Amino acid sequence: MVEQDYYELLGVARGADNAAIKSAYRRLAMECHPDRKNGCKESEARFKAINQAYDVLKDPQKRAAYDRFGHAAFQNGGSADPFAEAGFNGFSDIFSTIFGEFMDQRGARQNAARGADLRYDIELSLEEAFTGVEKTITVEALANCDVCDGRGCTGLDRCASRCQTCGGAGKIRTQQGFFMVERGCPNCRGSGEVITNPCGNCHGEGRALSQRKLSVKIPAGVDDGTRIRVAGEGEAGLRGSASGDLYLFVHMKRHPIYAREGTTLIAECPVSFTTAALGGSITLPGIDGKEIDLKIPAGMQSGEQLRHRGSGMSVLNGRGRGDLMARILVETPTRLSKEQKKLLEEFRDSETGDECPAVKSFFSRVREYFAA
Repeated sequence: MVEQDYYELLGVARGADNAAIKSAYRRLAMECHPDRKNGCKESEARFKAINQAYDVLKDPQKRAAYDRFGHAAFQNGGSADPFAEAGFNGFSDIFSTIFGEFMDQRGARQNAARGADLRYDIELSLEEAFTGVEKTITVEALANCDVCDGRGCTGLDRCASRCQTCGGAGKIRTQQGFFMVERGCPNCRGSGEVITNPCGNCHGEGRALSQRKLSVKIPAGVDDGTRIRVAGEGEAGLRGSASGDLYLFVHMKRHPIYAREGTTLIAECPVSFTTAALGGSITLPGIDGKEIDLKIPAGMQSGEQLRHRGSGMSVLNGRGRGDLMARILVETPTRLSKEQKKLLEEFRDSETGDECPAVKSFFSRVREYFAA
């Protein structure tokens, strides 16, 4: 399951103020509104995602919860309960965070025995992000012990006995002033059991540090900061308990031609002033390997953009593609031959002022200002 970062979805920085977030939302909502896309399903899905992101980031409490806990803060259905929005499941969870682990015996044991989640940073090229890719990664983490097969002991039918410190509860209570504080048992580490004859390789944990290769699939359309959850591929749990999850964090390599804004690819294309004045064409390499021919109309100004629809990045978890934008940068020549200079001087002598209306208009205003 791929969870797209809300800030990345709206195209704003994590420290953006409310005005910037609102402005980005309005622009994207207008751009992706289904009514403007003739009921396109992909646009409708993106429109809903943008609204969901804005609903969270515009609210200070929801945004604070998201900044701290990410998408996990709203996995219980986006409750209006402020404690739920902050990642708590009720009043007891708040006390659990401050004073200890207030949970039932089963919950304490499960949390203590479950393997930890892992983070893996993966770097992709723009081409790999466009097509999607399957990568083989090497993960170093606790895995089931090969000697005892994850049991924690060898040669015995029953490995564990009840912990004498906590009486098998997996937790102990201590009095602190007016409060009774409950925490995991340090002897059995919350499992309620201790190993009587521990395995020499894993020392009774049923898991040991090892390296393993893992094949992971990266979907098309991922962007920098995208988080991908691979269930059950984290650290092994204690003595056969559930494993944690692996989270892949995507980082994008710098591309020699294109910058990326969401699904839009942007190329800055220098052209000569004669091409901009007379018109012409340029050819760009498409991200899909096909050449893209763009026609430059006569009189093209520096900073103007040419759009080639459907030649941008793939849409994450959807169909279709974004657009390619060529930003034209008119370059003034710095190395001219004598003949070229002469031709330009002749052209300058023949100018009437109508060739460059913006220049004419500006200096007309300047003269009016001095004359006032």
